[in-house]
Amino acid sequence: MEYKTEAEFLKAYDKNQYETLSMTTDILILSVSNGRSENYRKLSQKFFSILLVKRNSFPFKDKWCLPGGFLDVNKELEDNAREILAKETNLHNIFLEQLYTFGAVDRDPRLRVVATSYMALIDKERLNQKVCPNAKWFNINVSEENNVVTCNLESDDEVITFKIKKTLKELTTDRYKFEIIENTQLAFDHPLIILSGIERLKNKIEYTDIVFNMMPPLFTLGELKQVYEVILNKKLLDPAFRRIIASKVEKTNEVQTGGGHRPSVLYRYVSS
Repeated sequence: MEYKTEAEFLKAYDKNQYETLSMTTDILILSVSNGRSENYRKLSQKFFSILLVKRNSFPFKDKWCLPGGFLDVNKELEDNAREILAKETNLHNIFLEQLYTFGAVDRDPRLRVVATSYMALIDKERLNQKVCPNAKWFNINVSEENNVVTCNLESDDEVITFKIKKTLKELTTDRYKFEIIENTQLAFDHPLIILSGIERLKNKIEYTDIVFNMMPPLFTLGELKQVYEVILNKKLLDPAFRRIIASKVEKTNEVQTGGGHRPSVLYRYVSS
């Protein structure tokens, strides 16, 4: 049948001709924070961490997951993500960037659900909002051997472990396909979202200013270097590090004192 106007077409349009599909927004919240140093003359150790929430209903009851929820059809994607973030974690006004869309047919046992994921970056040391009781920070430890990534998420009283196999998908773009091969403690396909976000952050911190969302207003170059190293999971030579941050920071007239070491010049982020 041919329609003369769009209004005529929409009036006759049958919304039931397509199968039901639901959408969620899931948020990967990453931070770098200070640990205790055994030597007061040295900088505190930095920890790369993630915020998870424990599910209180089925499916996957009592398992850990990323903060997330179903999309309100009357809201924009990012607005929906920010509302979920506030409701499930009590965090507000933090950096948020869309990550990837995950749409495996069997990713949710209830119905076909497509998830749009977001990556949120914060400086946990400056948080003035207390997270919800069912939310907890875990330190991230990642290792890779023979294209199998092992990720340990560690809190004071719990360790969550999952393994993901990486298969090269496109040689020219260095893109990989991720497959969960071990996971008993995280809900849904959230190990894929977590690893995808970590990989995205590692790729972006060397050519963007994204890392400064995890830094205080003033910092030493030593502290900034530690943050780069804990995210990249490798040591950086000083000349290489200084090339990366040369145009991104400026020296201030202030110094960091105390802690048993010589005063260190403080720097600030400058937009390029």
